[in-house]
Amino acid sequence: MTFSKISLLSKLFLGVTAILFFCSLLFPMWQIDLDAPQYPEGLVLKLHAHKIGGDVEIINGLNHYIGMKTLHTENFVEFKILPYIIGFFGIVSLLMVFFSNKKCVIALFVSFLLFGVLAGLDFYRWNYDYGHDLDPHAAIQVPGMAYQPPLIGYKQLLNFGAYSIPDTGGWMLFAAGLLLLMVIIKETNLINRFRKPATAGTVALFASLIMFSCNTTEPKPIKLNSDSCEFCKMTISNGKFGAEVITQKGRHYKFDDMSCMGQYVKANTQVKYSSFYVNDYLHDNTLIPAENSFYLKGGDISSPMRGNIAAFSTQKEANEYKQKLNADTKSWAEIFNAY
Repeated sequence: MTFSKISLLSKLFLGVTAILFFCSLLFPMWQIDLDAPQYPEGLVLKLHAHKIGGDVEIINGLNHYIGMKTLHTENFVEFKILPYIIGFFGIVSLLMVFFSNKKCVIALFVSFLLFGVLAGLDFYRWNYDYGHDLDPHAAIQVPGMAYQPPLIGYKQLLNFGAYSIPDTGGWMLFAAGLLLLMVIIKETNLINRFRKPATAGTVALFASLIMFSCNTTEPKPIKLNSDSCEFCKMTISNGKFGAEVITQKGRHYKFDDMSCMGQYVKANTQVKYSSFYVNDYLHDNTLIPAENSFYLKGGDISSPMRGNIAAFSTQKEANEYKQKLNADTKSWAEIFNAY
């Protein structure tokens, strides 16, 4: 039997791919985090290839009050067949190391891609059914309200914030698929089929898109006279003193005063924060990175909640307004640690 040989590097990638498939079975594939004031440390639902884990009993208790079905591993046929499907992909990847057939590698990748699409559709259907098929006799009923968690990303469900994202096992599957794609690109000389100038432009564009899509630390503009402060609940109306924090999960919290932001962060120490932004005092409703800003406090500065802190994008601007506002110079560390 004649096989279309593949390179040693591609064989190495296939070996790593097989390991990733097998190891993914040892870790959760997906997780749904639930945050609410009554659960400051949050609740989490862990979806493994063969079971549901995490704070299942607590979540089932909460679901009972709003009429959602309780979650039990045995109710899902997916948990019975998913380990075998992933194991199959791992075995085939390993066989490809010894039987170097390019067409089989392509077929494996296409099959895995199709599996990913079907798994996503099934997960969406599962979320939809559980979020919409509610008990009409539930203790808590909100007309027109559904409780479907997001397929991926963040969604507010009553007083709970639901955040859905791949877990360790899921990222391993993603890496396995990426390695398979790299093998196909290498063995089919896909890149070399394009002219170099076009290829360079395509690569640059692709890299830019990746950077843009992965940039989760950009602030969301504050809508004056519409958005409310997360801490004091007042409507944000002054574009000189607002602030915003972004958590590592990608959630944005807006404030009408830096003092509100500081007090909120102090009261929610269990939350992991990614970045902080403050309004530029000289440019109405313009957010700038808090760590790189320059600050004045006190004097004639009067902010909505009496934090009385003004932020500037340059040291020169802060120095120019120090005497005008009769204020004291402060660093970000001093501002942040004051709360």
